[in-house]
Amino acid sequence: MSIDLALPSALQAIKHPLLAQKQVNVWVKRDDLIHPIISGNKWRKLSANLKACKNEGATQVVSFGGAFSNHIHALAFAGYTMGLDTVGIIRGEPEYASNFTLSWARYWGMKLKFVDRSTYRLREQSEFLQQLQQEFPSAKIIPEGGSNKLALNGVGEIISELQKQTDFDYLLCPVGSGGTIAGLINAADQQHKIFGISVLKQDGYLEQQIQRLLVDSTSCAQWQLFNQYHCGGYGKFKDIDLQQMLEIQNALNIPLEPMYCGKLFIAFFDMLKRDCFPKGSNIVLLHTGGLQGLGGLAQRRLIKEEQWHVPAFPKTGQ
Repeated sequence: MSIDLALPSALQAIKHPLLAQKQVNVWVKRDDLIHPIISGNKWRKLSANLKACKNEGATQVVSFGGAFSNHIHALAFAGYTMGLDTVGIIRGEPEYASNFTLSWARYWGMKLKFVDRSTYRLREQSEFLQQLQQEFPSAKIIPEGGSNKLALNGVGEIISELQKQTDFDYLLCPVGSGGTIAGLINAADQQHKIFGISVLKQDGYLEQQIQRLLVDSTSCAQWQLFNQYHCGGYGKFKDIDLQQMLEIQNALNIPLEPMYCGKLFIAFFDMLKRDCFPKGSNIVLLHTGGLQGLGGLAQRRLIKEEQWHVPAFPKTGQ
């Protein structure tokens, strides 16, 4: 089986009084429209990894994520579609197994292995990974978020698509694990500036992760990570942040979610007000999907379902 994808994804011009005032041109790269289930950067990063699984003869894929992880959700569906068994190493308690995200993961056949936070922190250590490989000998292990060097080429296709769609000076994206921005930097050139908006509170970790992924890269693209728009940390936001995201969503008529792209758009409009972009700039905002996460947020009553574009999937998978 294969996944029917809408690629290249649409590039949507947006209008807003502030854009006219600042004399900039802005588009949104609508990777949320790639596929109704497995959209955005999650598919971009997974595609090369899953092809490698097939080529290497692996019959199973093991990866990591939180209980509401977009990556886990996407991996479960992709594995189901491509005939690969999947295992999710989940940070949290087994009681999360019936939430919106993990119900669907189980529906698509993913086996869940719950671990505590101290164990989860070992996910990048070689000894722990060796133990996992022994436990799942026929599996390929993919890091959290799918962010490894294989993922860079899949994400880099965004650059080649954009070069055929428009001339751009700046490309902005949300950053969670570093794989998406690393892929963009790797594929871009000196003419493009790549700005990443960190969605987690961190002190140099993401910069190091990005540099690690780029260690073999010959790219000379300019890039910068902005750490002041995390809204309190990963998965966190205040009522005032949600209100601002909703205002942007309604003004642009583009569905957002508060974990990643909501923070991206808040950052962009603040940077615009602070004149971070010269007049005449051509700017692209990368919508990385992740709208399935709205189901879990609504389930936990962290957002009001009627205000957001919560996916029209059943509330439970099985």
